[in-house]
Amino acid sequence: MTDTHIIAIAFDVLQVSAKLAAPALVTALVVGFAVSMFQAATQIQEFTLAFVPKVIGVAAALIASGSWMLNTIISFTQDLFRQIPALLGS
Repeated sequence: MTDTHIIAIAFDVLQVSAKLAAPALVTALVVGFAVSMFQAATQIQEFTLAFVPKVIGVAAALIASGSWMLNTIISFTQDLFRQIPALLGS
């Protein structure tokens, strides 16, 4: 196992983790922006008004993309396990 292999695996890990985090983070960003615009327009500064819609939106995003996320992490893990003999042999 060389430095190149380790860097390639680390890059793949970062790429998969970014793909898995994207649905929840983008949903929280969009919902948070919409709630902030609503709060600015109405001048209502209530913490729960900002928190509850984000939780509901992120939960909906995780439910909607959960199957894809699970398939992505399973295929990535299987690819890592398939690479073990080649990495140990070199």
